[in-house]
Amino acid sequence: MPSFDIVSEVNIQEVDNAINQAQKEISSRYDFKGKKYDLSLDKQKAEMKFSADSESHVNAIADIINSKLLKRGIDLGSLDIDKIKPVGGMMLSQSIRIKQGLETEVAKKITRTIKDSKIKVDTQIQDKQIRVTGKKIDDLQSVISLLKEKQQELKIPLQFVNMKS
Repeated sequence: MPSFDIVSEVNIQEVDNAINQAQKEISSRYDFKGKKYDLSLDKQKAEMKFSADSESHVNAIADIINSKLLKRGIDLGSLDIDKIKPVGGMMLSQSIRIKQGLETEVAKKITRTIKDSKIKVDTQIQDKQIRVTGKKIDDLQSVISLLKEKQQELKIPLQFVNMKS
């Protein structure tokens, strides 16, 4: 039976490259000269943390990171951004988690969308992805085009992988 998987994953190496580019840009910017700031990425937790001595600098770092991520093809919809918090020592901090995989609610919404479309395929939620199987490859391609149209509603970037015929 032909099948494919629906996933929502972010390439952590691309995020790391974007963070390195952001650090270079921040270190060369005039408004950050002599200011305290920190920017780091925890690859295991898929989380970025940054801090600075004013809210405007924290916002500037966030803008720089967002622009670098967009240039590297990373959808900002896969980011979970926390509020700015005081850390102590007159510093403010913000963290951004990178969503990896489909959350259960989103997966259920996707399967409901597929079932409502009346396309003759079966869906199965497996951990943080959805397996779609059908008798015809054309049906699978119809599901992919349907989900590409609905991607704005779902507010999460989707990838279609492991296509088997």
